[in-house]
Amino acid sequence: MQIVLPGALPDPIAAKALIPHVLETAPTFAHWLRQGRAAVQAADPAAAGCTPLEQWLLKRNGFVKRDGQNLSAGLGPLWANNVTQRDQAVWLAELVHVSPSRDGAVLLPASELEISAEHNSALLESAQALFAGTGFTLHPDGASRWRIELPADFTPQCASPVLVSRTTVNEWWPQDISARPWRRLLNELQMLWYDHPVNNERYAAGRVPVNSLWLFGGASPDQLRQTPQPDSAIHGSLLEPGLAQDWGAWISALGELERSVFKPLAASLQPELVLLGRDRIVEIQPRPQGLLSRLMPRRNETWRTWWSPQN
Repeated sequence: MQIVLPGALPDPIAAKALIPHVLETAPTFAHWLRQGRAAVQAADPAAAGCTPLEQWLLKRNGFVKRDGQNLSAGLGPLWANNVTQRDQAVWLAELVHVSPSRDGAVLLPASELEISAEHNSALLESAQALFAGTGFTLHPDGASRWRIELPADFTPQCASPVLVSRTTVNEWWPQDISARPWRRLLNELQMLWYDHPVNNERYAAGRVPVNSLWLFGGASPDQLRQTPQPDSAIHGSLLEPGLAQDWGAWISALGELERSVFKPLAASLQPELVLLGRDRIVEIQPRPQGLLSRLMPRRNETWRTWWSPQN
């Protein structure tokens, strides 16, 4: 079994100070850290165009990027539904909210917008009418994303909506000449949706409007070259306090994981762990059991060197 923990690697400055709290709050988790063999990987979101969790998911599915692509290109075929042509690029457009801020435009991804099937359908109908004859073609694809076909001469390098939501739109907004038709189309779409009945409903209900699309993907399904094992459990409760550097809330969430997930497993197995930070992935394999493993020297505190690499 594999337990995946986004947000489980604190920033290096905080990591050392948190060690005694981890030992006290989550002794089962700490035992697994001591006993396991860790492999540390860099996971730079700026280079990959996606979050460490998304990078791990792509690796798990055997994604192999091509020249001119970043890792986030693989999210198109990874998340698309009912893909039949395995050698064709898959682009997705996610329904999002974009608003100005002091540091540049910010984006809320679809996961934070609670978009109903009825609202999705109505917005798609209006967008398809606007896009007709532009070289961009929309198709339904799930509750919060649409498939989109691009003109042959437009192959942007994009970032995932989740990563953009944690930075600013300005850092990822395409500025080259080839993107002008897409930028123009999005401006027209934002004006069309400003007083769309769907958004009037959302305003009345106190919800944020759906006012734009975020384009990403671009890889083909045949670049995903392995089928992942089905025994991975992703627990995301550490992520938000980790991103906010709210270490009190982070320790509290870790304690709940200890009670509800780690301790109940301790009697039966030691799982593989995948710990994710802002720009690192640490995969921890249980050490082999038996006579040989008992004879081999073991340094139970070596985990501190990767947990807090700057200390």
